[in-house]
Formats: sequence, C-alpha cells, structure tokens
Amino acid sequence: MAYYTGRKQVDPMESIMKLGVRNIRMSYPGQEIFREFSLEFRENTITCILGPSGCGKTTLLNILSGNLRPQSGERIGFGNRKLSYIFQEPRLLPWKTVTGNLLFPVKEQIPPEKQEAWLNHYLDLVNLQGKGHLYPYQLSGGMKQRVAMARAFAFPSDIILMDEAFRGLDLSLKMNLMESFLRIWKEHPRTVIAVTHDVDEALALGHDLIVFSHPPVSVVDRIGQRKQEETVFTGNTKIRNRLISRLMEAGRHPDR
Repeated sequence: MAYYTGRKQVDPMESIMKLGVRNIRMSYPGQEIFREFSLEFRENTITCILGPSGCGKTTLLNILSGNLRPQSGERIGFGNRKLSYIFQEPRLLPWKTVTGNLLFPVKEQIPPEKQEAWLNHYLDLVNLQGKGHLYPYQLSGGMKQRVAMARAFAFPSDIILMDEAFRGLDLSLKMNLMESFLRIWKEHPRTVIAVTHDVDEALALGHDLIVFSHPPVSVVDRIGQRKQEETVFTGNTKIRNRLISRLMEAGRHPDR
C-alpha cells in the first residue's frame, strides 16, 4: 500500500530505505542508463550484480562511491560510510612491500607496538604468511589479488565495492581466491556490493543475487536472503539455471 505525500504516491518500504539508490537518472550521449531507478541493499551481506556487458553495473558502482553524480535521484546511506574497493587489477603501490601496502591507509590508526600482530592476522587470512617483505613485482597475480583483498578488509570501511575482482583468472586460482574472500569476510563481515559476469562466482559469493536488464536498467530478477552455507560452491543447479535464463533474456537487446 502507498500513501500520499502531497506530490506523488510513495511506497512505505521505499521511504525507509537504509542503503541504496532512489529514483536515479543517468544518461550518456545517445544512451540512457538509468531511468528513475531504485535499488536497496541489505547491510552486512554480499550482494552480487549480474547483467549484460555495458548495462550499467560499473556505472552504478561509480554512483554508489560518489565518483559519479547522477543527473537526478539520490544515494541513500552512503554519505557518511567509509568505502574500500577491490578491482580487477590489484592496484598495489609498486614502491611499497606487502606490509607497506596493507599499512598505508591505516598506519596512523594502529599503534606501532600492535602493527606486527595486526599484519600477521590479515596475512594469515589470505594465506600470505611470511610474504610481508615482498614487493608487488615479486608476487604472482593471485598473490597480488590476495593483498588487495586483505587491504580492502583491513581498512575500517563499512562497505566494500568490487568490480570484476576475479575476472580473467583460471578456475583453480579463482576458486582459491573466492575461498580466501569468504574466509576473510566471515572474520570481518561488512556490506559487499560486487559486480560480476560470472554466474558461478555470484553463486559462490552472494547472499543476494540481482540481474540487470539492458539499459535503461531494470531488475529482471532478484534472489535474496541466501544463507552462507548455500553460497560456498554448493552447485545449486536450480538457481544457476534460473540465473542463466534471466541473463539470456536480459541479453536480448530490444532493438535487435
């Protein structure tokens, strides 16, 4: 049921949104991405967003981070929250060691006498014990991404944004990294909003799964409130087939 505010009817659930976007509009030349688009995220859960290439997933992350301002509408609940990021590229500081990269955003917040124990804790969580002295050029691609994950969780953020963090990796490495991610999330849970093209990645990580359409974006499916034990490589064929079907539907551009 909606109620009247004097200008338009408002859904009561929308009026109490805690974290998300409401009625955003965003266009690029010749392309409307979002048209009065609203989406809410559950806190302290992992939300995975899937959709066709170019549909606006990364644009949404940029809006959520505040790096991109929509033409209208609003972010809700992000203004006073600290954010950290995990990108497809690790984006480590090449002149700093693993230890230096982890400490860089938080060094002033951790007393010197506690830094070694703090560092060992995060290195243990991502299976990089004894690697703190190495520089990025001495690390494999998977090790670099582990450092990037540890850094994102080590920073005292409320929300982590992930943009294709495991894309382009071979299956074995991807599974190992996702296991590390879930292990560190369980130890230090927070709100995670992840963009991916990979259905199996979304199934392995996500409590909430959202499928976007072609622009202007709409949500064509949302599978929510999955339990943690349902996300860890359980091979839920029914949900997997449902997601693939929705993605195939979403990938059919209306002009084609």
